[in-house]
Amino acid sequence: MSFTVEPIGVIHSPYQQKFAVPRQPGLVTAAAAEIHLQGNFAHADSVRGLIEFSHIWVLFIFHQTVAAGWQPLVRPPRLGGNTRKGVFATRATYRPNGIGMSVVELESVQADEHGVIIRVRGADWVNGTPVIDIKPYLPYAESIPTAQGGFADARPHSALSTVFDPTAEQQLQQFEPHYPQLRLLISQVLNQDPRPAYKQAAHQQKVYGMSLYDLNIKWQVINNENHVIQVSKDF
Repeated sequence: MSFTVEPIGVIHSPYQQKFAVPRQPGLVTAAAAEIHLQGNFAHADSVRGLIEFSHIWVLFIFHQTVAAGWQPLVRPPRLGGNTRKGVFATRATYRPNGIGMSVVELESVQADEHGVIIRVRGADWVNGTPVIDIKPYLPYAESIPTAQGGFADARPHSALSTVFDPTAEQQLQQFEPHYPQLRLLISQVLNQDPRPAYKQAAHQQKVYGMSLYDLNIKWQVINNENHVIQVSKDF
């Protein structure tokens, strides 16, 4: 037996690539995103009452990795990228059906003649991610204080802080009025240390780059500190 899943909408997110996307939702609170419903699903009736909830579950497709297939064993970054765990014991993106889920804070719901836009915060999606379902988060049923989190029982912690070098600071000030919470977004993303797990212990000053919105951010880690060296338009 097989099933066909039809996307109900698409995500507009500041993350333009998989690299630097936080590994879980809610870790980067400055990451604002929009869910644009499409087709017959973009109807005001389909979101009636949704704004009464503070958080929602969003089910989506890992569209950038689904074609690569899956393996029964994966290497979670949380464990340094070397220890193997069963795919169903992780939230790896390479899954049999490529389905992901995130709980995010609901900010607003706009439903009018132009369509339906759901604005959320704490996103962990690449721009253009297809959405397949939305459900309200129910605290009484889904918040379990006694639950055990296995190898990911606590919020990940990084000792890195983020500073902007003089050139990057000048560039940032030019762009800040045009991008919501840009400074905070960059800092929160980098404070999660998006480098590959096997690189995090290496003593090197490699320059990394990531795209947020249409901006190219370059940085390097020096003495356990993220140094942003460039904020420029990503042409």
